[in-house]
Amino acid sequence: MVEFALPKNSKLQKGKEFSAPKNAARVKRFEVYRWNPDTGENPRIDIFHIDLDSCGPMILDAVLKIKNEIDATLAFRRSCREGVCGSCAMNVNGKNTLVCTKAIEEYEGTIKIFPLPHMDVIKDLVADMTNFYAQYASIKPWIETQTAAPDRERLQSKEERKKLDGLYECVLCACCSTSCPSYWWNSDKYLGPAVLLQAARWLEDSRDENAGERLDELEDPYKLYRCHTIMSCTDTCPKGLNPAKAIADIKKLMAVRQQG
Repeated sequence: MVEFALPKNSKLQKGKEFSAPKNAARVKRFEVYRWNPDTGENPRIDIFHIDLDSCGPMILDAVLKIKNEIDATLAFRRSCREGVCGSCAMNVNGKNTLVCTKAIEEYEGTIKIFPLPHMDVIKDLVADMTNFYAQYASIKPWIETQTAAPDRERLQSKEERKKLDGLYECVLCACCSTSCPSYWWNSDKYLGPAVLLQAARWLEDSRDENAGERLDELEDPYKLYRCHTIMSCTDTCPKGLNPAKAIADIKKLMAVRQQG
């Protein structure tokens, strides 16, 4: 029988454990992934017992409490606290989410917090987003026009504007892309659900006049067609969007163009 094992330097080690105050009545256990590239040590799991009576309601509040009151070395990203910036994307109990929008009470038992999966880790909960942002830039996320600029803004009808619903709300948190097995396997070539949803947003924009070139850029065995409609992207999106549908819509545009 074939046996598989992780490389020694990737195996998780038992880390530190921090107890809650003795008088704490409501205690929640958090297991947090820790890794510091400067030490040369294996990743570890630190355990924090948090007094919920002295903590805010969201998972981000617990992470901030750990950082501010227990272990100042914990590294993570956060900014808006309102699910708008996309900075605090993490993997919580096996599912990617924005921790500023997830209440602690939604989870029973231990809460396990990891960085976004299948990305290089810079430190602790900070994933390396370099490739993700480069892919986003590659789809030219801005209006491109062929006609001369008008004297006033380019107008849209209500019907044209409505076509952007479900697309413009994406905050580029990468929860969907890092939930996608096709992206895990081909992230150097496949653009992934988040970037393709953004591509669909500009293809649907009535003010943009460069749809042909945009489709030319996506006409590739990997950039678009590595999507196998697994639907993990739609399942995990913390904004309730449907990247899988956006990708299908792009494929329809490709098919219509080829037929025409």
